[in-house]
Amino acid sequence: MAASGTAASAAAPADRSYARGARILSVGIASTGLFTFAYFSVASHVLDDDAYGRISLLWAVLFVVLSVIYRPVEQLLSRTIADRRARGIEGHPLRGPALLQATFALVFLVAALALRGPITDGLFDGEDALFWIMVAAAMAYAVSYFARGYLAGHQWFGLYGGLVLFESVSRFCFPVAVAVGIATGETAVALGIVAAPLASLLVVPWALRRHTAASAAAAGAPAERSGMRQDAGFAMSVAGIQLAEQTLLNAAVLLVSSSVTSGVIFSALLIARAPLQLFQAIQTSLLPHLAGLEATEGREAFHRAIRQTILAIAAFAGAVAVGLLLIGPWVMDLVFGTDESYGRVGLAVLAVGMGLHLTAGTLNQAALARGRAAQSAAAWAIAAVAFVIWMLLPVVDDQLVRTEAGYAGAAALLCALLYALYRRN
Repeated sequence: MAASGTAASAAAPADRSYARGARILSVGIASTGLFTFAYFSVASHVLDDDAYGRISLLWAVLFVVLSVIYRPVEQLLSRTIADRRARGIEGHPLRGPALLQATFALVFLVAALALRGPITDGLFDGEDALFWIMVAAAMAYAVSYFARGYLAGHQWFGLYGGLVLFESVSRFCFPVAVAVGIATGETAVALGIVAAPLASLLVVPWALRRHTAASAAAAGAPAERSGMRQDAGFAMSVAGIQLAEQTLLNAAVLLVSSSVTSGVIFSALLIARAPLQLFQAIQTSLLPHLAGLEATEGREAFHRAIRQTILAIAAFAGAVAVGLLLIGPWVMDLVFGTDESYGRVGLAVLAVGMGLHLTAGTLNQAALARGRAAQSAAAWAIAAVAFVIWMLLPVVDDQLVRTEAGYAGAAALLCALLYALYRRN
């Protein structure tokens, strides 16, 4: 009984720290989600349907790339720094992760320049400015995502929230400038996408100050080398996970026949995308928290954190689904000003899929904390392939309805696979 009481008392501060970090980060990322939603809402009003569709495609393509090539290093830093801190090893070798990030960025740059013509003509209807905005934004985000991983690993959630808030606010300013007449055209709106990661780096001086203080405090602490091969394996598995997740969010946008339809489907999927960005706050704080618990054998606290997160997701997704059943079509028409008719049932199905997606993301963080990145990546790949096959088969003629049903079904499949992995000892 004494041992049990000691474990409970040790777990309580960790739970409070995780909850506090999630709350702090949620403020920043909730604001980020709102400003991102507002960016596309204002853009849909100041641009014609073709231009808005191209902006939507630019965003979709860019964030497929960013999530696949940069989020793995963010997750790597978050997990390994938190794990080392839990075991009393302060400081972390940054050369290996930085080399991985630089390599990913260079590979993207070379591939993008080699495919400049097909990308510009095939995706952006010959708008060369959109290609260069995509390339410039991708380079800037390399630094931004590296900073996110470092901040999350040290649980400096206030700085992390500030980083993503600066990013979203600066991006939102550009369509507003067009709306009030300071600027004009789709290029002006798109420039917000490259300005955002640059503005987010305003938090770096504060992070460097904390890094210097932490390095001085850890001068006499035990050192441990990071395995480059192990880091690369983890990063590649997470890259596969991110590619699969972006497939669920963007394949439907990329597979349709026109930019106008792409814009319509993209707007509908913001029902899933905006909450995913909001709950990124919880998931970002959850991974280092779980990694610390795993390192210190806090299994009951580990499971409790997962249960609490999933219950919160279920309540949130249920409320969103009910709201969309009641006023979903009216809200979509008001916010996006489109002639497309959105069905209330289809929007509610998207909300259910969003809840399942968020649950899968939580179970995924548990798998990463336990070192099961490869098995988790396999589950994501199965769900993503199933979704793409569904979208390519004309089982449902209406492409929007096909997207709504396919997204929810793929999220349910993914959730089931990751839950089976979570239940394994």
